[in-house]
Amino acid sequence: MRAPRDGDYARWRELYQQYADFYEEPQADESTALVWSWIQDPQHEVGCLLVEDGDGLVAGLAHYRPFARPLDASTGCFLDDLFVHPAQRGTGAVDALLSELRTTAQDKGWGIVRWITAEDNHRARAKYDQYATRTRWVTYEMATY
Repeated sequence: MRAPRDGDYARWRELYQQYADFYEEPQADESTALVWSWIQDPQHEVGCLLVEDGDGLVAGLAHYRPFARPLDASTGCFLDDLFVHPAQRGTGAVDALLSELRTTAQDKGWGIVRWITAEDNHRARAKYDQYATRTRWVTYEMATY
């Protein structure tokens, strides 16, 4: 488990593209490069965790960021993206990422970690149920363009 390094771009990009493909979200090269610049910038709110396999190859990623919780007068952590290479699923990589993210949130004083996933993402949801409680909230999106 570690933060990304400059030499990780190609592998991170490969995993991030697979993640985008899973959700059928097109990724322009410029957008992907922008996200990489965010996670490389210690002043940017987006953080990144990488998990390696036994051979030192990056096997998965997690992107996260803080968010204000006015009603609770606290700060939480939003897990934007979580992806593990299909060959590494079932190896504990997701457990390592979620555990490290919990530790990161605790260290920063963030009271909760929150994320969303697709309703039909059954395998991931089975894992998430081991770590978190599914909420009653329904998600909406309002386009601004």
